[in-house]
Amino acid sequence: MAKESYMSFTEHLEELRWCLIKSLIAVVIAFGGSFYFSDRIVAFMIAPLKQTLEPGQTLIGTGVAEAFFFEMKVALVAGIFLASPIIFYQIWHFIAPGLEAKERRLSFFFVGGAYFCYWGVLPVAFAYFVDQYRSLAVSPEIRIGEYFTFFSRMVLAFGVTFELPLFTFFLVRLGLWNYRLMWRSFRYAIIVIFIVAAVLTPGPDVASQVLLAIPLTLLYILSIGVAYVWRRTE
Repeated sequence: MAKESYMSFTEHLEELRWCLIKSLIAVVIAFGGSFYFSDRIVAFMIAPLKQTLEPGQTLIGTGVAEAFFFEMKVALVAGIFLASPIIFYQIWHFIAPGLEAKERRLSFFFVGGAYFCYWGVLPVAFAYFVDQYRSLAVSPEIRIGEYFTFFSRMVLAFGVTFELPLFTFFLVRLGLWNYRLMWRSFRYAIIVIFIVAAVLTPGPDVASQVLLAIPLTLLYILSIGVAYVWRRTE
């Protein structure tokens, strides 16, 4: 049995190649479907901003082909999110093929992070940013390209950071991490968290950085609990 489970380096590369191909196919298919419904996805995407704007205000475009490329980018990001369960499944299947079904479902932390960002963080952030315009008596005229950059980076940042408990789970199961080390490093982790939040969030504003740093801190605490529950017995 042990001999059958052994894979050579070439076989590992071949398996990695097929994992990448399957992930790419999933993204391409999801991209095609997302582009077909791009108008509805765009409406869903800009909803958190529109609810903070005055009646009649909306996003603007300044380039001839900007709307087309905006739809392409939106479809690509939407395709990645739709295909994310397959992408993460392929990643975990390559790294740890012996995962149980309930452990594979932990990959949906990514979608959960994006969902939390859309419904909980972006409305608060946009309300704050638009209010800054009003305090200066300036009417906001926001380009669709700039909005896409801000929206996609925020959503992707939250999606990735919400994977922290999952990464902790794998490191603990491999014996490379433990809850004692995480607890002793808590003060340093807070510093790293705010640095990561500053790098991942677009713009120099403190508000978006704090909006990412607070849940990331809570996720670090949750990860300590995950490390404790799944600690390896000595």
